[in-house]
Amino acid sequence: MEMMGKSNLVPVTHKSNNMSPFIIGGVVLGGLVLVCIFGGLLFIGLRRRKPKPVETSEWSPLPIFKGSSHGNSKTPSKEGTITGSPVPNLNLGLRIPLDEIQLATKNFDKKLQIGKGGFGTVYQGTLRNGLKVAMKRSQPGSGQGLLEFQTEIMVLSKIRHRHLGSLIGYCDERLEMILVYELMEKGTLRDHLYNAKLPCLSWKQRLDICIGAARGLHYLHKGASGGIIHRDVNSTNILLDENLVAKVADFGLSRSGPPDQSHVSTGIKGTFGYLNPEYFKTQQLTEKSDVYSFGVVLLEVLYARPAINPALPREQVNLAEWGMRCKNKVLLDQIVDPSIRDQINPNSLRKFAEITEKCLQEDACDRPGMGDVAWDLEYALQLQQTAVVQEPLEDSASNVNGMLSLHVIQHLLPQILNLREMICPS
Repeated sequence: MEMMGKSNLVPVTHKSNNMSPFIIGGVVLGGLVLVCIFGGLLFIGLRRRKPKPVETSEWSPLPIFKGSSHGNSKTPSKEGTITGSPVPNLNLGLRIPLDEIQLATKNFDKKLQIGKGGFGTVYQGTLRNGLKVAMKRSQPGSGQGLLEFQTEIMVLSKIRHRHLGSLIGYCDERLEMILVYELMEKGTLRDHLYNAKLPCLSWKQRLDICIGAARGLHYLHKGASGGIIHRDVNSTNILLDENLVAKVADFGLSRSGPPDQSHVSTGIKGTFGYLNPEYFKTQQLTEKSDVYSFGVVLLEVLYARPAINPALPREQVNLAEWGMRCKNKVLLDQIVDPSIRDQINPNSLRKFAEITEKCLQEDACDRPGMGDVAWDLEYALQLQQTAVVQEPLEDSASNVNGMLSLHVIQHLLPQILNLREMICPS
């Protein structure tokens, strides 16, 4: 104060100190407003961003490609990844997650492989609920793809029969196409006819298997909605369960049509050696095409040899053609499977040969329906079970209707003798 008094300087007032709280408060308030605005914008931005999916499987998801189940197309679709499906319109109630299939097959362990075909490899597995199943897994370049996969699911999801294979479910994740069936413990009919390591089927067992397969095909033709033509009937596609009950399987080539349509025009597909002659000429498919193929199976059952065997002489390569040449009884006795030759009653053999010949008629109109084939096979089984087994050289043609089993004759003999005593007493 003494310095100010001695100088001419004007004293500085301290009114600015009274305004400082307002200035500081304004700065702080403005900062808070900016923070709130920035935070709000950041929150909105985060809300709009999709969260990154959490992977729960060991395998990373692969994109699904339109137009090909094996990724042949280079244009990815918008279907997604792990949940995307090349067959989105199929029965989703039958879909089984890939994780469960990997667990059931121990990630497709080679030790669990039980077969291999045109579609892919077949694995045995056990689902979480303890059900034992067979899983058919496609592979790139297998020759059969998306169309067969779709057809199999659509056909089996709408049919149920004791003698038709049952579909448990399917998987179509990550470019996989897997079909899951009930497990048929005894494998295929073909295995039991040609595999020496398996027990030989008796003649009665073979008849039972043929009857079951015929009933399954009859239901397929007449019982299913609109009628279904199997299109690939052969001994590999007839499976056997633990009780040797036959079930027709593999419906990937099947075709259906309106009930009033006599045939379906289609490209030639199936297994060589089983295809009917008019199919090659006209490419017209009918249920009688299945009948012809089944006739070839009947010859396989009788002769225990493949439908096509290039190692044989030229006239014997095609089983159907050779079998029709050998249709008389003398030749039949000579070429029947040696392991069952002594088991077959001549009358049962004759009836079986008649059925086979009807199925293999060149003209489809001359072939019976599968219902008639099943009935004739049942009759052949009755002849085998009830007829007296005669000597190999004895001709049974003159005594077909009057045959009685030996135990019946023994039972009636005392009564016949008593009646004789009453009429002609000694």
